[in-house]
Amino acid sequence: MRYVVAAFFLALALAIAPTVSAQSEVSQIVARVDAHYDMLRTLQTDFSETYRGAGITRSESGTLWLERPGRMRWEYRQPRPKLFLTDGKSAWFYVPGEKQARQSPIRKLADLRSPLAYLLGHTKLNKEFAGLSLAPDIPVEESGDVILRGIPRHAGGLSQVLMEIAPDGRFVRLEIAGDDGSTTEFRFSHQKENVAIAARQFHFSPPAGVETIPAEQLGQ
Repeated sequence: MRYVVAAFFLALALAIAPTVSAQSEVSQIVARVDAHYDMLRTLQTDFSETYRGAGITRSESGTLWLERPGRMRWEYRQPRPKLFLTDGKSAWFYVPGEKQARQSPIRKLADLRSPLAYLLGHTKLNKEFAGLSLAPDIPVEESGDVILRGIPRHAGGLSQVLMEIAPDGRFVRLEIAGDDGSTTEFRFSHQKENVAIAARQFHFSPPAGVETIPAEQLGQ
């Protein structure tokens, strides 16, 4: 009988071991990401953004600047110029040539970029995402990278985020899945960390003749 019991516990241990190993690896990756971004003051990077949903695919690209705490500037260049900017208190969206600029307090901002808010404060990955786990079923772009799957804790309307992470703890790709079945993928390249960024990059003044429209008036 004791041989049967021993065999049972051996089988149980063998079944649990991969799970424990995976959890340990996730913890190590999370610690590496946290340590990397704890040291981040500024970031300048090229980005591409691809949206897929409702039968359409839309791709855009440009440059992103981040400065902690709370400032980011998404400057789109292709296929047409547009600007999304936060100055620490307000968020602005403006398309050059249009007669209106949209403005919203950051605390009310609900946007697909919200998972990137992790980069703008001194939070921890486990506080931003629930159920963090490895995603071995998703191919990586570069050898040595790993992919974590997590559920945003503070962004409604999103079902999960896939995060491709380089060996040094940098995010190189994010795929954000919406509850509606859509996905938005961000890819980051030519990353430059802790570089000097002019304060004017995070300041927006509507051009002459451009009206500021609070988000509440647009039903957002």
